[in-house]
Amino acid sequence: MDAHTKTSQLVSESNTGSAKEPSLAYGVDPTRPEKYSLRQARYHAVSEEIARLIPEFKASGRRLKILDVGIWNGVLMRYVEALPGSEIVDLHGVDLTLQPTIYKPEKWASLNAGDLMGGLNFLESNQFDLVVCEQVLEHLPTVDDAISTLGRVLAPGGLLIVGVPIFPEGIHLVRKHLVPAVDKLVGKKKPRGHLQAFSKRTFIGAVTQHAPVKVVAARGFRIFSGGLLRPLENQKWWWQLNRTAGETLPSLCTEIQVLARKAA
Repeated sequence: MDAHTKTSQLVSESNTGSAKEPSLAYGVDPTRPEKYSLRQARYHAVSEEIARLIPEFKASGRRLKILDVGIWNGVLMRYVEALPGSEIVDLHGVDLTLQPTIYKPEKWASLNAGDLMGGLNFLESNQFDLVVCEQVLEHLPTVDDAISTLGRVLAPGGLLIVGVPIFPEGIHLVRKHLVPAVDKLVGKKKPRGHLQAFSKRTFIGAVTQHAPVKVVAARGFRIFSGGLLRPLENQKWWWQLNRTAGETLPSLCTEIQVLARKAA
């Protein structure tokens, strides 16, 4: 069994919970009822990366400093606190507006309201060992400064994990240009929440262009999901199948998660 498989098994065992709690995704997350929710698989995947980092930092006597940008209701804390060794993790959170429903706010190292597009200037540069930004960039009118900020606060040698919805190559242009034009033509009054449309290629290009990082991995989520298939998300094999498909064909998935490393 290789290190990746061992870590995945460890996180799955600690985050899956017991049969008494079937409504908790991965044993910790009540935001989705499916035991192996494909929508929340992104957070489980982040927790696996954190699980890999904890032994290294624990052995050296260092605390693991993590920044979650776009914390929503604080769901990442649910995954982090379930990990062995999580007592050495300092989880910091930032969002445009802090929700009153943030999970265990007293356990966060810090919580701040701030605009990612504005630079988050209250945060020092080069200070976080891991920066997570999930399902945020697609809501911004421009992403250049936002990605630059993520790279700025990341420590040398640190890991950036950033995720967005994506479309197959070429289809992203339809979503980016044609759909807004049709909305305007038909007089659609309520603006769409997603202002950006990426393919795998264009998203990786944006990350590497605006942040001083090198992409080390890209994985997709939800290649087969939703609708009549949702009951299958209570089956571990279905989650594992989607995971394998996402690692093999990330460009065809509904969302992507890019892992990038800043030079030491």
